[in-house]
Amino acid sequence: MFQDLNIQELLERHARGELMLVDVRSPAEFAEATIPGSVNIPIFDNTERAEVGTLYKQVSVDAAKERGLEIVSSKLPRFIKQFQQYDSQLAVFCWRGGMRSKTTATLLSLMGIRAFRLAGGVRAYRKWVVERLSQYDFHPRAVVLGGNTGSGKTYILHRLKEQGYPILDLEAAAGHRGSIFGEIGLQSNNQKSFDSLLLSQLEEAADAPYVVMEAESRRIGKILLPEFVMQAKISGIHIIVQLPLHERVRIIMEEYRPEEHKEQCLEAFVKIKNRIHTPVAAEIERHLLNDEYEEAIRLLIEYYYDPRYKYMEQTYIEEPIIIEADCVEAAVEAVKRHLNLVFSV
Repeated sequence: MFQDLNIQELLERHARGELMLVDVRSPAEFAEATIPGSVNIPIFDNTERAEVGTLYKQVSVDAAKERGLEIVSSKLPRFIKQFQQYDSQLAVFCWRGGMRSKTTATLLSLMGIRAFRLAGGVRAYRKWVVERLSQYDFHPRAVVLGGNTGSGKTYILHRLKEQGYPILDLEAAAGHRGSIFGEIGLQSNNQKSFDSLLLSQLEEAADAPYVVMEAESRRIGKILLPEFVMQAKISGIHIIVQLPLHERVRIIMEEYRPEEHKEQCLEAFVKIKNRIHTPVAAEIERHLLNDEYEEAIRLLIEYYYDPRYKYMEQTYIEEPIIIEADCVEAAVEAVKRHLNLVFSV
């Protein structure tokens, strides 16, 4: 038979690479929120889950169980085969640690596949995340990357991560870049998913002397940042990246790929059109409609984003470090030099 694990046991063993986490809920539930690093092998698809749930609520528990058994029996070989592709030990979970994960773990045991089950399921995990974040003791010093739109802050952050520097990628956790165009080409996350992904990143960087993050506002799209992250940002070391306009346009073109997301770009522009001087707004719109994206981006930077950045520029507790570079790769190297100098042992 299978063995139950609590949240702490499951996460510690997963962090050590001992467990593959398998969410057996429907794809829709999985998409809404799950435990970071999990894969989805649903025992019911979205339609089947709705059918069984309706029987449970409107007919009886026995009717729901009977229908569930019919569904699982018809696809049992394919269901089990999906688990057999993994060599790691498995830990399965559903919403409450109830019938779906119990059935799955039992079936796997009968087939000679050892599996654990998360006691309490995703609901218990969500409660644990909320409690952890509400009392989180943030130790690392925050190093905050700032700069005008298109200064390559996200690129720098990713390059630092590739080279082993501790980071918090708040925009990746949110699935949003924070601006009116910030959702283009991305799949935005809800608060539940963001909290889980943020906590996972915090745990990875918990023992680091510092952590690098971008200068975000309190909200990233619809996501609300915890107060301790905002306080760490305010009291952190601030690095302002300054790049030439042509390099900023190139970076935005590469990151947003407007030629692939023309309709989203136009929809986003409509939301800010009335905040830009009318003749300039008309020129930007004309460039967008004619697929002249570099020209549109240049005007947006000059007449919308840069003036807003200057207006919203904060007063720093400490004098910020200014990095002027000809290209973003040079900025990456300059940031690394500052980090190595400030935090050298």
